[in-house]
Amino acid sequence: MQYKLVLFDFDGTLADSFSWFLQTVNHVAEKHRFKTIALHELDTLRGYSSRQLMAHLGLPLWKVPAVTTEMRQLMRENAARIPLFDGVGRLLHSLVQHGIDSGVVTSNSYENVRTILGEHNVALVRHFECGASLFGKKAKFNKLLKTTGVARNEVLYIGDEIRDAEAAKAAGLDFAGVAWGYTKAEVLAQHSPTTLFRSIDDIIASLCPGPVAHRR
Repeated sequence: MQYKLVLFDFDGTLADSFSWFLQTVNHVAEKHRFKTIALHELDTLRGYSSRQLMAHLGLPLWKVPAVTTEMRQLMRENAARIPLFDGVGRLLHSLVQHGIDSGVVTSNSYENVRTILGEHNVALVRHFECGASLFGKKAKFNKLLKTTGVARNEVLYIGDEIRDAEAAKAAGLDFAGVAWGYTKAEVLAQHSPTTLFRSIDDIIASLCPGPVAHRR
């Protein structure tokens, strides 16, 4: 299907921030009194949903807003050093060339997204809905679709976590997972009814076939 609007999660999908997360999360865990993450646990934890991970860490839902706020603030201090995955700029440019609007729907802050994307890439993205709560992306989707008027069956959301798939399903959007993010590919594939992309070039090949279109 030819989508009119392609939305992206940010961390783990466009931004390669997992290493930064691992370097930072245990400091935050000690401050907010939940379990730290050991390296030997990572493979197992990458198969967990957000709710399963919170239960494992002993992180109650009421603490999540404070933890999320602190993680965003700490990322702001290091955002200029967090890279994009190779090919993100090419992907965004290809979507523009083929007349497909793009957007970012994320729990991260707009300030961090803008810094990491860089001004050239920001100019290629038409819509931003940032600062979503941990399980609040459905509301962001609804707000964005009300603004754009795009039909839900013409929108694809691309993300790297089970909660991304769940939010897209709840909002009536197609979802495609990526194999390079936080959740293990084989686990995310079970929640990706549209497809599981193995590379950014796979996204380009799937969404941008045929001749270049004129930008609306």
